[in-house]
Amino acid sequence: MSDVIDEELYRRTERLLEPGEIALDGLIVHTDIEGEDDIAMQEATVEINEVIATHAGEAGNVYVYSGNDSSEFASNQHQGRTLEEDEFVWECQQLLREGSFDLVFYYETNADHEAILADLRDAGYTVTGVEGEH
Repeated sequence: MSDVIDEELYRRTERLLEPGEIALDGLIVHTDIEGEDDIAMQEATVEINEVIATHAGEAGNVYVYSGNDSSEFASNQHQGRTLEEDEFVWECQQLLREGSFDLVFYYETNADHEAILADLRDAGYTVTGVEGEH
């Protein structure tokens, strides 16, 4: 955990990845996007969606579902789903912490975790990777 920026958030993210029906990896994107800048937060979510979808083998085939029609979704909770089958690709929690947003994503382990982290860092994001149990 030497590159972890926020240990509490890292541990919370690890708990989201605990073994369940599917094996998951995750990441935390630390931003300086302020709480009032919903548009910048949404743009970042869409850009990160594209990176995850690409490395999950679903490039150009994923849309962002915000759960507005579901009581199972909280505000600032989103999923990437495939266009054809409406299958899960990733889920995101947009967390307002100390005045700016941290975005927590998790996705199936069949996605290339290291490539996702590298591409997001190359795009200028500050990212902490979180590996689930495989």
